[in-house]
Amino acid sequence: MSCTQIHCGQVKGLNSSLGTLQNKAAMPLIILLPATRRSVQGTAFKLLGLYVIRSHGLNIISYEEDTQLIFSLTEDPSNAETNFCNAMGKVTKWMRDNCLQLSSNKSECISPFSMTNYDFLKALFFQEGKSLKDEDVLQNLPVGTTATLYFKDLGPQVAWTMVFLSEYAGPLFIYYFFYFRLPFVYGQEHAFTSSPHSVVNLSCVCHSLHYVKRLIETVFIHRFSHGTMQLRRMLKNCLYYWGFAAWLAYYINHPLYTPASYGRNQITLALIMFVICETGNFSINVALNRLRTNESKIRRIPHPTKNPFTWLFFFVSCPNYTYEVGTWISYTVMTQCFPVGLFTIICFIQMTIWAKNKHCIYMKQFKDYPTFRMSIIPFFL
Repeated sequence: MSCTQIHCGQVKGLNSSLGTLQNKAAMPLIILLPATRRSVQGTAFKLLGLYVIRSHGLNIISYEEDTQLIFSLTEDPSNAETNFCNAMGKVTKWMRDNCLQLSSNKSECISPFSMTNYDFLKALFFQEGKSLKDEDVLQNLPVGTTATLYFKDLGPQVAWTMVFLSEYAGPLFIYYFFYFRLPFVYGQEHAFTSSPHSVVNLSCVCHSLHYVKRLIETVFIHRFSHGTMQLRRMLKNCLYYWGFAAWLAYYINHPLYTPASYGRNQITLALIMFVICETGNFSINVALNRLRTNESKIRRIPHPTKNPFTWLFFFVSCPNYTYEVGTWISYTVMTQCFPVGLFTIICFIQMTIWAKNKHCIYMKQFKDYPTFRMSIIPFFL
């Protein structure tokens, strides 16, 4: 997100332009003049107004067919500067996450009061610099004799390898608590008993193989663009994976569990789909690993290889997510269990967001990127 200039001081003609709005709230006003396409503004800035701007004590009003946005303060004017800077920081992050950017040639931000945090605000909007990478060395940066660096405390961090190991090892072992029916799970009556349904054993094998594959990929295949993750975020992710693993395992291994409605045919079809998707996901991860040689973090366009499972690259940018969703769809069909279906839906939503963001990055970074590729679902999404 960028702006051409930030004006501080009184805005001439503000009273006549705003009319009743100025009389309604005699507080400082911020006017943002974006220059994006109206089709983008209509949706994007309505979402900004509902979920981002108003949470910081600001009102948002569109002006002149959405070519201007007016922000009015709803709280004490003494907090205007802090509220505005915080809000604009969230706006900047929101637009980056959604692959949106203001035109640097036509946009401007006008403030009718003087801001002492001008440098901070300028850093948010102008984006004159870029975030430094982990491997960057300060003395090698092309900044001349002077430079301004902005630091942000990210809190306690955990290495990505440890994050993935924690997320995936938990579900693997938690599932066994329910599969072996430990006494504290279903009670002493069913302690250490086994299910008469073969699909329960098959489900345990498939679930275990899935997370063992993920652990192997984490250690030997995955290469991470970022070095660490916030500890708080890792704990949230672990709660998500571990919680769902316990929930679905509880129902699949329950003494009253009933198998799939269409019996062996449904289970066999689901098993075939599961094996195909797991193999495809592993093949894609290996192909992505080979794109980065010698620990390089430089992005390259992923292309299909001689392995047929990688041919999905012809149609989507993130076939690893496509196969992952397919894996959980097959597991849902196999077990015919509601918690598994809900987990599949949430996975699909989250992976669609990741895939669209990565697809957007590819499109921006590579001018020759195949335009017919979709994000995650061929020909559709």
